[in-house]
Amino acid sequence: MSPLHPSRRTTRTNRRNRTIFAPVAAAVTAVAVAASLVACGSSGDRDAGARELVYLESLPFTSLYPPAAGFYPNGGILNNITDRLLWQDPESLELHPWIATDLPEVNDDATEYTFSLRDDVTYSDGTPLTAQNVVDNFDLFALGDPDRGLASSEQISSYERGEVLDDTTVRFHFADPEPGFAQATSSFNAGLLADSSLAQSDEGFAPGSASSVVGSGPFVVTDEQLNTEVTLDARDDYDWAPQGRDAADDQQGAAQIDRVSVVITQEDSVRVGGLKTAQGDVARQIEAPEEQHLADEGIEVLSAPTNGVNNQLALRFRHPLLSDIRVRQAIIAGVNRDRILDSLFSDSYTKATSSLASTAAGYREQEDAYVFDPDKARDLLDEAGWVPGSDGVRVKDGERLSLTANDSAQQPRTREVVTMVQEQLRDIGVEVNLYPGDVAAQKAAQVNQDLIQLNVTMVGRADYDVIKSQYYSQNRNQLLNFDADDESIGDPELEELLLKVSSSVNEEDRAAASGDVQDYLTEQAYVLPFFEEPQVYGVQDYVHGFTTDPIGRPWFYPVTLDTESDAAEEQEG
Repeated sequence: MSPLHPSRRTTRTNRRNRTIFAPVAAAVTAVAVAASLVACGSSGDRDAGARELVYLESLPFTSLYPPAAGFYPNGGILNNITDRLLWQDPESLELHPWIATDLPEVNDDATEYTFSLRDDVTYSDGTPLTAQNVVDNFDLFALGDPDRGLASSEQISSYERGEVLDDTTVRFHFADPEPGFAQATSSFNAGLLADSSLAQSDEGFAPGSASSVVGSGPFVVTDEQLNTEVTLDARDDYDWAPQGRDAADDQQGAAQIDRVSVVITQEDSVRVGGLKTAQGDVARQIEAPEEQHLADEGIEVLSAPTNGVNNQLALRFRHPLLSDIRVRQAIIAGVNRDRILDSLFSDSYTKATSSLASTAAGYREQEDAYVFDPDKARDLLDEAGWVPGSDGVRVKDGERLSLTANDSAQQPRTREVVTMVQEQLRDIGVEVNLYPGDVAAQKAAQVNQDLIQLNVTMVGRADYDVIKSQYYSQNRNQLLNFDADDESIGDPELEELLLKVSSSVNEEDRAAASGDVQDYLTEQAYVLPFFEEPQVYGVQDYVHGFTTDPIGRPWFYPVTLDTESDAAEEQEG
């Protein structure tokens, strides 16, 4: 391991000279005693004069198969190497043409969508993006291929088939109304892939195979150092950026930066240190205590909304310890959300007022739903027959009221949140344990209510269907309403309410159905939402145009680097 090149160790008043390129670290680690950054495993030679953005990511990607790209490191790459039929404005959430030349024609019951396509788009391997290729993409994404280990997309339901009408026109058919399909085509989960990528098994999308994932986006994967760095180079021939962006941003053609080096820096202190020393240009997942420190250094803190289901505890109500609504109500009343937010988070994290974020489609406020009232919590547990044991933990029929929560690495400060929940619920006689294990172990445990009863979870998607994606039995099933062992449904009414969200053709009806789900979740004490989860980035002041998609994934295409002011500063120095 060797130190980063000296030219990357600049001060805040003497920016990096962007006209002289220096080798970039493929991975960095913190040496706590020395408080220094080191680099290991350089990703290879670089061209002099490259306009490069160093993006510090907290975790390595796990799959670049679009329907499996919900994990933020996955989507962060796919969002930049693939195009979509439509583009969704991250602020207004309106849809605009991208690879499609216009918004789709939709029949009255939203079971047929017809798109006209551009005829000048190519993939990075030189093959054309054709009508047949678009149909093949959606046939795979909507139906999956179990033989190749490729799952279907949770965002596309009741899909029957795609149809090529002519060289530039396609139509998609659904068995039931699918009002969320247009928005689904704008998501990186529907990022269009070349035929060579569509032919791959799941191994072709796994770590180590990033360069075999071929899209038509503004960047292409040119190098990968396993679990440490992914290099994205700009396509010189890119000329089909989405329409409808900010009127001040009329950018077309190739990106104005040459390269993005996605460097995996799992230590929070390393990402922050990399920004402070200008060894990194943008960093994701800035923890709340570090925000002010970066702001004091003149580094912008960007909090991007995710417009979906809030960060929350999902209470697995089918578990015997949580089957009594009074126990669930007691848990909700026993948690002081204000104290958690004040102690652990910043103004970037808005306290939740429903299971959905206030910026989400279909949001309905749940007034006074999650009030901290420990006396009420104790009374509820008394009524339910749970009495304090010798160590303070309540017991009933010889069983302790002992529950387990997961440790979700994807969500901010989960371990600290659960620790505070432990302390607060212990005060009312409820024991909470934190499930041990790495990301893989946590993921496996989440689908077993015997292992995880209090599930820390969230999901972002800027569409009404996001609430169905989170709780519906055949989607994420985060409440475990569906039991995979006996294929039973614990709460059929919840299932019906969720289906109304996805099947109502009229937008007003979809909003009403979403609100009804939120009301029901509150009435049944199924969830305790903490905050509207953002994606928080640190962005150097010489980086301009960095933005995100509607659920907080990075979008590098508009980025420019202030090389002229850098050079001027060096001349003045």
